[in-house]
Amino acid sequence: KLNTRQISLFFLLLLLCGLAQNSKATHISEPILSEPKTEYILGEKIVLNGWVSYNDEPTADVLLNFKVILPDGATATEQSYPSDSSGHFTFEFDTSGQIPGTYQVTITSHCLEIHRPFCTYKNQTIPIKVIESNPR
Repeated sequence: KLNTRQISLFFLLLLLCGLAQNSKATHISEPILSEPKTEYILGEKIVLNGWVSYNDEPTADVLLNFKVILPDGATATEQSYPSDSSGHFTFEFDTSGQIPGTYQVTITSHCLEIHRPFCTYKNQTIPIKVIESNPR
C-alpha cells in the first residue's frame, strides 16, 4: 500500500518535472547575423558578425558554437566561445589553402551557463560561396 508521504512525494516530483519542462520554453537564445557577406575570394577570411538575442536583447556570456562545413561535406573547423560583454560575436575562417565552392557555416547558441540544462538550442546556417577570383 502507498502511504500519504509516498503519494505526496510522487505529486511533488510531478510538479517539479512540470516546472522544469515549462522553464525550457523560457530559456531560448538565438544567434543573429548582422548583414553577412555571402561571397568571398579564395584566400580571404570569412568574417561573420552578429549578436545573441535573449529575450530580444543582446546578451553577454552566451556560449556559441561555430561550425564550417566544406563543399565536400567534411568539417573544416568547429569552435566554441561566448558572446562578448555587449552580447556580440565575430567569427573568422581563413580560406587560404581551401578549395572553391559553397561552404556552410552554422552558428548555434547554447544559452547562458546557468540555463544550459533547460536550453532550447537555436542556430543560423548561412551558405558562403568561395570563388577563385572576381569575374571580370
